Amino acid sequence: MTSRVTFISAAMSPSLRKARFDDGTSPLEDGGAARARAVAGALPSADRAVTSPSLRCRETAAALGLGVAEPCAELAGLDTGRWRGLTLDEVGAAEPEAVARWLADPAAAPHGGESVRDLCLRIGRWLDTASLTDGHTLAVVEPDVVRAAVVHVLGAPAAAFWRADVRPLTATGISGRAGRWNLGLGRPLDRP
Repeated sequence: MTSRVTFISAAMSPSLRKARFDDGTSPLEDGGAARARAVAGALPSADRAVTSPSLRCRETAAALGLGVAEPCAELAGLDTGRWRGLTLDEVGAAEPEAVARWLADPAAAPHGGESVRDLCLRIGRWLDTASLTDGHTLAVVEPDVVRAAVVHVLGAPAAAFWRADVRPLTATGISGRAGRWNLGLGRPLDRP
């Protein structure tokens, strides 16, 4: 049995543009939604579609023509606790040591939410379950979910999380069987 998952990073939103720790309620920018509609025909066919529960991921899935893709709590973005709603600059000015610790130590969660390491473990568990499902899954997710999936697939340390840049509306494909994944990175959605 071969499983395939194509992670589609959400389209541009005001929170993403401003490097704001999203609380899950940020809608897409008009331009982001238009771009998602424009590339909808470039999506590979799939047996199922799921999304992170955030509004921008659900709106991206709808703009891509995926209908009402199933929100999946396990695919939620990183829980940044009390930093939600603030920009990275705001938090950096108020809590520079906490931000430095968070960026340097994947086990740190000075915001009271989830650590990067815990996010990577959560996404790894979801992938381990997905490897038991035959066929192709499209998952419209937050950029940090894609980073965590890459860390898991490569068996990289959680510290590698910050070394992966994920642009809006790009596809990252993985495929495998029996829990062994292969990685295909960042295919732009405007090319079939």
